[in-house]
Amino acid sequence: MSYVEKLKLPVGVCLVALAASDIYAQSTNAAGKTLEIEEVVVLGSRKPGRTAVDMPVPVDSLGADTLRQTGQTEVGRMLQSVAPSFNFSSSSISDGTDALRPATLRGLGPDQTLVLINGKRRHTSALIHVNTSVGRGTSGVDMNAVPGAAIKRIEVLRDGAAAQYGSDAIAGVINIVLSDEPEAGRIGVSYGEYSEGDGTTYNLDLSKGLALGDRGFINATLNYRDRGSTNRAGLSGQCQYLAGCDANNDGTISSGSDPDGIDEASDPREATFPRQNFRIGDAESEQLAVILNSAYQLESGELYGFVTYSDRESTSGGFYRRANQTDNNPTLADGEAFAPNGFLPLINTQIDDFSANLGYRQELSNDVTMDVSYTIGWNDFAFYISNSVNASYINELRYGQNLSDAEIRASASRTADAGELSLGLQTINLDFTQQLGAWSLAWGAELRRDDYEIKAGDKYSYFDYDTDASGASMYAADAAAGIQVFPGFQPGNELNESRDVWSLYADTEYEISDAWLASGALRYDNYDDFGGTVNFKLASSFRATDRVSFRGAASTGFRAPSMQQQYFNNISTQFVSDGMGGLTAQERGTFRNDSTVAKAIGIPELKEEESVNLSLGVVLEPVDALTITIDAYQIDIKDRIVLSGGLSSSLGDPNLTAALAAAGASSAQFFLNGADTETSGVDIVSTYAMAAGAGDLAISFAANFTETEVTKVFAGGGLATLNTSDVFSKQDISIIEEWQPKDRINLSFNYSLERFTAVLAFNRYGEYTVCEGSCTGAANRQTFSSKVLTDVNLSYRLKDDVTINVGGNNILDETPDRNRIGQSRAGTIADSNGNVFVSSPGVFQYSRRSAPFGFNGAYFFAGVVYDF
Repeated sequence: MSYVEKLKLPVGVCLVALAASDIYAQSTNAAGKTLEIEEVVVLGSRKPGRTAVDMPVPVDSLGADTLRQTGQTEVGRMLQSVAPSFNFSSSSISDGTDALRPATLRGLGPDQTLVLINGKRRHTSALIHVNTSVGRGTSGVDMNAVPGAAIKRIEVLRDGAAAQYGSDAIAGVINIVLSDEPEAGRIGVSYGEYSEGDGTTYNLDLSKGLALGDRGFINATLNYRDRGSTNRAGLSGQCQYLAGCDANNDGTISSGSDPDGIDEASDPREATFPRQNFRIGDAESEQLAVILNSAYQLESGELYGFVTYSDRESTSGGFYRRANQTDNNPTLADGEAFAPNGFLPLINTQIDDFSANLGYRQELSNDVTMDVSYTIGWNDFAFYISNSVNASYINELRYGQNLSDAEIRASASRTADAGELSLGLQTINLDFTQQLGAWSLAWGAELRRDDYEIKAGDKYSYFDYDTDASGASMYAADAAAGIQVFPGFQPGNELNESRDVWSLYADTEYEISDAWLASGALRYDNYDDFGGTVNFKLASSFRATDRVSFRGAASTGFRAPSMQQQYFNNISTQFVSDGMGGLTAQERGTFRNDSTVAKAIGIPELKEEESVNLSLGVVLEPVDALTITIDAYQIDIKDRIVLSGGLSSSLGDPNLTAALAAAGASSAQFFLNGADTETSGVDIVSTYAMAAGAGDLAISFAANFTETEVTKVFAGGGLATLNTSDVFSKQDISIIEEWQPKDRINLSFNYSLERFTAVLAFNRYGEYTVCEGSCTGAANRQTFSSKVLTDVNLSYRLKDDVTINVGGNNILDETPDRNRIGQSRAGTIADSNGNVFVSSPGVFQYSRRSAPFGFNGAYFFAGVVYDF
């Protein structure tokens, strides 16, 4: 909780912060029970009472039942199941990205979607995705920090809204509305696992509302989720031990392969070595979350607020270190490696996420409503490495301290604290709304403070023990420095940076007639690190007939460089293509724009991304209970911030060569305003409700078709003399253009009959392409075919207060196509008699880079809910 200490946040604020209640149209039945008859959205319009169909831009309102009936336990997966424009891609062996998946909207980056909680800006994760995955070079919101049990609904605005809400809202806005139930309580428990017997998940939800007399409420939710790891790794086809392989059966030991494709093991232990020695799949994860939401009516206004807190621990694997990798696993005097059978280093992450909001709303004179609020939030992302070793320290113990093999193995630590990332956000909002007949006016101001901190790890996590100050090896052999898999942040990486932002906005809607609505917004944002920007939005909807409406919008937008993009820096081991279908380890440094390395080669300062959003849609109601919306859009982004490829001394720049040598890195990557992109697509959403026999049937269809093209790449400053393909590679372009499905379709049926409910859903994930290295030719590019996943959820209410449910996600056990590029550890090995005991195309059966729905296969679950 370092961020609380740093801000000296009063404990009282944390304890009394309460959450905003939201508004909905109501009616009462004959028994006097309040019924919600028309769901009202608060996103995209500052006029109370708007419904999704009334809006001039597309807004999805996804209720708690819709989310829960997906059978998923993570909010990110819930959204992905019911909102085709939302993607929640999986990757593996990608450091912190294994613990926090990138969430995207309309195929854009995670940082180009703004996330709100009860209408208040949500802080992002401290993690930035620097490995080769969807969202590379970006940082988004941790969508799983707020459990589904605490959510009343999620609103998704699928249109640019920077002129209304500020930075990040280029692709759209997601508003998580917390539960405001004033009295009822619920306990839910569930259990599930994959058909292969792993990924076992236990989930416990406890929620309870408490009425505060007749003036307000407190709603509290506790969630505990324990998810086991999954492993879909292939077999390792490389020799593991120091004796190596006899490639030609002539006594010559070689690390390569026999021309006939079969290596002969020189060490008999190879035949019994456990060949599934990688862990490739979902990380092991355990999370505890607590959510409070409340509002209280005072004599002159309403006090409201919320508190969210989650603590998540995750464990994922890296690349296996073999016994014959002497730079990673040094050989000792007994002729054996430090770890005689090798080791799989593990990355353990500790993610603490907190936010609190306190606000006051009051009706003033002249139909003016004032709303003032303060919101604070932070995300701490700590790395702790286990089952690993600092190989250079082994050399120091052996040659520098002359310890025995037994002493070395006993004294060398296998764990290390590798450091911590922290990001904080404080926001003060002052908002006014006013109704003047057909005019709806809104105006206000916002003050914001962004904080970002990097803390160094233990010395053991990063230090090079077997080289001198000049970088020369002090002993017979040089071993890798730092803890294997994720060398810790060094003192030179430490920082504590902040910036201030202030904004002014005006927003208006005018009902020209009963059929015609027009709206506009204008906003000015000023950042103390790069200056100011002005953005606008115009939108309109027109009801041509009782059953046909048209809508459209045009807006400009922006996204400020994130604190992580401006200041993140470290040196880590990344596995990149070797140009021959395999991977090679590289010590790649990520350097901030004001670093010595960046200045040495003239890296330009970051500036904001700029966008132009256009949308045009139609709302059809051809018959009662059937609604169809079709919205086409185009999003042009200028000066998109990207993470460069690895720049090395091979480019021939003497300044870069000298700077890399001084920094101890073999290559460098930087954040740059390096690309212009164009995204275009169509969203289709349709809902229909009907009687079906004695029951009711609701059918929903939703589809998203999107395509992004990088229209221009460029590099300024000192990089202008280099080839743009060296600065921004074909793989970097491919990540933006191809690594997410170009289409997503969802078709679901919800049938209810008295106490029984059945949900059947089909989710289609369209084609996507992943590439490695040069991204040319069949050996480096692979297009993965479309897949349809089938989900079933059956529930039965035993009594008025007890409901049981069973079901499965992806019950037909669909997986992505088998991977054939970017492989590692492929090979065929036989014993001395020629008996083959392993033949493997590599450990990556499925692409570890991008898997839109993962690659775990069928998942089955059961649960029970008690309402009280």
